[in-house]
Formats: sequence, structure tokens, C-alpha cells
Amino acid sequence: MFQRNIYRKLQDWAGNCNHKPLILRGARQVGKTTLVNEFSKEFENYIHLNLERENEARIFELSDSVEEIIQLCCFQKKIILKEGRTLLFIDEIQNVPKAVALLRYFYEDMPNLFVIAAGSRLQSLLKERISFPVGRVEYLQLAPCSFSEFLGAIGDTQYKKAVETATLPPLLHAEAIKRFNLYTLIGGMPEVVANYAENKDLMRLQPIYNTLLMGYDEDVEKYAPTQLQTQIIRHILKTGWNKAGQTIKLGNFGDSNYNSKEVREAFNIMEKAFLLELVYPVTSVRTPATSAFKRAPKLMWLDTGLVNFAANIQTELIGNKDIIDTWLGAIAEQVIAQELKVLSNDHYIQHLNFWVRDKQGSNAEVDFIWQQGTTLIPIEVKAGHNAHLRSIQSFMDLSPGNIAVRVWSGPYSIDRVTTPKGKDFRLVNLPFYYVNCLPLILQSIV
Repeated sequence: MFQRNIYRKLQDWAGNCNHKPLILRGARQVGKTTLVNEFSKEFENYIHLNLERENEARIFELSDSVEEIIQLCCFQKKIILKEGRTLLFIDEIQNVPKAVALLRYFYEDMPNLFVIAAGSRLQSLLKERISFPVGRVEYLQLAPCSFSEFLGAIGDTQYKKAVETATLPPLLHAEAIKRFNLYTLIGGMPEVVANYAENKDLMRLQPIYNTLLMGYDEDVEKYAPTQLQTQIIRHILKTGWNKAGQTIKLGNFGDSNYNSKEVREAFNIMEKAFLLELVYPVTSVRTPATSAFKRAPKLMWLDTGLVNFAANIQTELIGNKDIIDTWLGAIAEQVIAQELKVLSNDHYIQHLNFWVRDKQGSNAEVDFIWQQGTTLIPIEVKAGHNAHLRSIQSFMDLSPGNIAVRVWSGPYSIDRVTTPKGKDFRLVNLPFYYVNCLPLILQSIV
């Protein structure tokens, strides 16, 4: 199995003498269990509990003492603890809310124990009256594989290092774009990536996509508290994939009769399961970036490969050399949102945003914004000449900043641009494969 970039963060966590229990968040099938199982090899002792199993969930009903719980775990699993470090992994912890509450006591009563908890529906407990151990736990989020992780998985380690450090030789630009287009087609679900890395056969991937989608559909009852929300979520899973990267209307979504409030609640449940994100606009060009929740959001799913399969556009994507030409550019926005989401997690940014001008009659819209320091940077996913970047120019006319970004299939460069109103700014032309090192590049040119 290939190594995930987040592995280094797990090592940093374990190397901290004041480590707290770690909650690992992320959608089902993004590799949480595989990651922790691999990480467990660095410990002398490993206790793995899956609270979807009734006999393992029942352990937390037998005692309120974390020391006794560990003893029961070892007795039930026939584990004899050796000298050295012990890792306890509690998988699907949301199935036993009491186990969530007890995390604070692992931290207070057994500080030398290393505890990782995971659950794709853990966020759903926030609305329940559960005692979350605020201040007693740490968090990490695992997403589908990023482009750089994809390169590592398929053995292109030199390309991986080059795109992570923005040091790719210009003569290899076309080859790097080919690899990014392949990543856009396949996506980053670990089982899919691992299968492709081994077999290099796109046809073998289709049953995996299908199984993943069926699994999410079968999980709906676990996510939704009411029958109506179950129906709406199933409707979104059936009709929503072809809305990826597009601005959506919540009321009557997918030609349904569901109202805006009902659909919003269903989307909120799916967001908490990390299946998708509703990306809302901001109307200001200055920090802080405050989402305008009354405006229409864009729909971004967890993985571009699942989007391509579910929306049946894989054939179209294979035939195009430039992903901006595919599906009116929506798949390009989807995959860039996926890359930016990984960056957001690394920089403790909670939500993605795009920008719309707050002026009646204006249709100026920038695909994404990125906060670098105290400055909002506009990002457009677009080909073409600088004269066609009207929305970025509208943003820059209002902004105190002097840097904008265009993500495209062309090579890396920086242009000097003057808006029709006379504002001078630098336009960073960023190849798709360099999105992962956007903060590094911005830091180097400020």
C-alpha cells in the first residue's frame, strides 16, 4: 500500500510528549483504517476496536474506568501488552457516544497511551447531547488522495517531489499535464488508485466506483434521522453528481418537489459525512472572508473520479487534452476544489469560498478565493488571454492586493496586467499540477 502524506503528521503527533487523543475525520473509504493499521507498525502494542461490532462496542458499557476498559480489550482480544508504546485505535466511534465522552479520561488518566479515534459520521453527534471532550483531543482530516499522493502511488516519485516543491523542469510540462489529466479522470479514492497503480487498466476500476457509490447509498439510513431526509439524500446521490462544480438552487433540487429548507438539511447531513461540500460566495475583497449563506452555493463532491463515473463523463474526459474543455469546465473546478480542500485542511481553513460582486446587475464571479496572510487572492480556473479575465479584473479593481491566480493547462509564468480602470497587478499563471504548492509560490513572490 502506498504512503499518504498525512502519515508525517501522525508521526509528529506521536512524537509530542503532550499528545492528546487524536480524532481522525473523513468520509468512508478514504483510507482511515488502512492508514492507522500501517501507522501501528511503529508501536510495540496495538489494540484495534471497531465499534460497529457489537461485542467490541459492549466493552464501553461495562465500565467507566479507562484502565478497566483497556484490560477488558486485552482480555477479549487475547493481547498481552509488551514493554513499549501502545496504540489504541477506536474505529467508528460514533456508534458508541459514551466512548467519545471517555476520550478525555484517556488523556487525563492514561497520558502515556496513544489513542486514535475515527468515524465517518462523528460530526453527526454534534447535534446530540453528547459530552465532546473539548480541549482534550486533537483533530486531523483525511481526504481522498491528492495529485502528489497519486504520483507517489503510481511510482512517479520524481514528479511527486517536483510538483510539491514547484521545481518541475519546463520541458516536462506536457508530461505533467498528462499525469494531472489522468488523475482528474481516476480521482483519489485509495482503492481505485491502488488498483490502477498495480494494473494500469481503467476498465478494472469501474466495479470499484460502483461498489463505492452503492456503499454510500446504503449508508443513508445511518446518516439521516428521518425518512424524509433519507429520501432527499438518496435523491441527491442519484441526481447531484452531474451538478459538480456548478452553482445550484436548493429548492426543487434535481427537479424534485423538496423545498429549500429540506434540501439544505439533507446537504448538511452529507457535509458532516464528508461526502460533499457546499461552497458559498463571499462579496468582500478584504479579510475576513465571510460566507454569504443566503446566496446560491456551488456543489463540490469528495472525489472527481466518483463524479466522472456517476455522471458518465469518463469517455468525454479521455478524449480531451485540456480538462477545461470537459463538461463546460465544471470538472476542472471540481478537481481544483479537491486540491484546495487538502490545502485548506493543512492550513486550518474550515471552508472554501468563491467571490461574487455585491452590485445589482453585476455577473462578476471568481471561481475561488485563497487567504494568504491578511490578503484575499482571487483564483480563476480558465484558459484564454488576460483580456478575458474580466471577473478577476473586477475583483482586483476593488482589492487592496496586487496578486491574482489563473489555474490553467499552460506553463508557469507571471504576467503584469492592467485593468481597464488602471489597476496594475501580477497574474500568476499556475499549471494544474502546481495547485498543491500554491501557498509556497505565493509566499515566494510577495
